[in-house]
Amino acid sequence: MKIVKNILIGLVSIIVLLLIVALFVPKQSTVSVALTIDKPKTEVYDYIRILRNQDEYSSWVLRDPNLKPEIVGEDGTVGAIQKWNSKDDNVGEGEQEITALTPDRIDVDLRFKRPFEGTAKAANILKAVSDNQTEIISEFYSNDKYPFNLMFYLFGRNMIKDAEMTSLQNIKRILEAK
Repeated sequence: MKIVKNILIGLVSIIVLLLIVALFVPKQSTVSVALTIDKPKTEVYDYIRILRNQDEYSSWVLRDPNLKPEIVGEDGTVGAIQKWNSKDDNVGEGEQEITALTPDRIDVDLRFKRPFEGTAKAANILKAVSDNQTEIISEFYSNDKYPFNLMFYLFGRNMIKDAEMTSLQNIKRILEAK
């Protein structure tokens, strides 16, 4: 009985400690990765602004070979929406909407339905390194409620960073092969 009591006290102590730590972890997070592609900025921009092209490079889309994202509206324009619904909970269900387009930046709103409901924002920022080189910066912005901010800080940030870097590497491979 004493062992069970000590185990319970230990578990409760760990949970309380984690809840206290979560009070001091930022609720707003930005994850940013960058890669240089040996192609002109306009060519990179014209490729990544088309949501349908994510079928070829997005690490999230490529996780489920049966996924058939649906495009609503005119692809590659403000207001275009890509919806997805995967049986794989690593991909889940949700949508992204293009909210702003400039020659240097593509902004999207992300709305997740499953496995967790939530919203986030993302952007691809393009910088010409030279006439034939472009730096692409992929940024993900989240605003997580307490105590989920601790979970995102500990686990989500690295998962997003790895997935976005894989997507950028795929873009580089595809565009530089053309």
